[in-house]
Amino acid sequence: MNSVLIGVILMLALTLLRVNVIVAMTVAAVTSGLIAGLPLKTTVEAFNSGLSGGAEIALSYAMLGAFAVAISKSGLTTLLARRLLKMMGQEHISSRFLSFAVLSVILFCSLASQNLIPVHIAFIPILIPPLLGITNGLKLDRRALACTLTFGLATAYMVLPYGFGGIYLYNILHLNLVENGLSIDKTSVPLAMVIPALGMVFGLCVALFISYRKSRSYNNISLATEETENAIAHPSKVLAIGSVAIVLSLAAQFLSQSMILGGLVGVIVFTVFGIVKWHENQDVFSKGVAMMAMIGFIMISAQGFAEVMKATGHVDSLVASAADMIQGNKPLAAALILLVGLLITMGIGSSFSTVPIIAALFVPLCLQLGFSPMATAALVGTAGALGDAGSPASDSTLGPTSGLNVDGQHDHIWDTVVPTFLHFNIPLVLFGWLAALVL
Repeated sequence: MNSVLIGVILMLALTLLRVNVIVAMTVAAVTSGLIAGLPLKTTVEAFNSGLSGGAEIALSYAMLGAFAVAISKSGLTTLLARRLLKMMGQEHISSRFLSFAVLSVILFCSLASQNLIPVHIAFIPILIPPLLGITNGLKLDRRALACTLTFGLATAYMVLPYGFGGIYLYNILHLNLVENGLSIDKTSVPLAMVIPALGMVFGLCVALFISYRKSRSYNNISLATEETENAIAHPSKVLAIGSVAIVLSLAAQFLSQSMILGGLVGVIVFTVFGIVKWHENQDVFSKGVAMMAMIGFIMISAQGFAEVMKATGHVDSLVASAADMIQGNKPLAAALILLVGLLITMGIGSSFSTVPIIAALFVPLCLQLGFSPMATAALVGTAGALGDAGSPASDSTLGPTSGLNVDGQHDHIWDTVVPTFLHFNIPLVLFGWLAALVL
């Protein structure tokens, strides 16, 4: 029995049964370690050692949550939402056009968050909650919104070598391909990922125009606060200070490559200019931590789960078993490589963290089977991206849930993870397999 395979399947099964994701990953990690023959103490030590790797991520999201609360108090996004609501009341603007406009704004922001303005999921708790009143009025299915957000968060870095895309394609994917013996120019790596990215486009079209095109009703739960109502009494001041805060926050994050510093700068600007009162700072940070706490703890748990998977040594045996089944059959080899990559990355939940593991295992195997450098890059890059597209522990699924579930009407597993898995992971496997055979 392969402990990695059993651990991932157990984790996914428990989450589908609505067991808390943190509990599911902890149980699956301990089970995986014991099945691999590790003593309980060793398994727990491996899990604990991995937890420290998620501390910076958790603090980053907590600080971004505080920035989101500060923006919410300012009323900046509420002003935007109210202007869109006025548009809904105009007879010459159809609901279909407004639905298209809302989806386009969300798609553009999610794409830009990876490359143009690399803030990752930080924009979601800022932008999405004020728009929920509009999407409720338009009866837009939030599963379509989740797919739109995850598409932008995952696809942009897969193929565009700027911002996070530059880090993934050049600093992680290309570097690990070369270090494991593959001769390929770094400018060829984005081209190798074009066909897999087309799979993501196909999945998004299916989600928006087929799966979730029908109306879905939600209860209108007001998220407005007394502070917000008071703040929007001075719209010009709010717009000016809000714009300055966002620009300086983005600049700080871009220059320092730290989401922690970016969020802190944004909160300071709102405080200095009086949008957030000095005595409210404690409340802002408390609410920010509460907003993003679940994401932070899930990311921390995912690091512990990943460390146990490495400690078992069964990742190597899983690849070896797949290699034994291949016997020179390249189509079968491409399919098995992607499926094994899917299992590994679904457990870890981060393409950036799993590419070094996957590259070390798969590049020698691809070279042995005679895959071209472009095909090898497509296989390894796609296998890594699979974790971001539909894992319960991925910030590309946790982020959309954090924004869409502020009123308690959006389930992380059934409304985000399952839709993104079906519409993105399956096409990624198919298009990644096609890329390996034609490149």
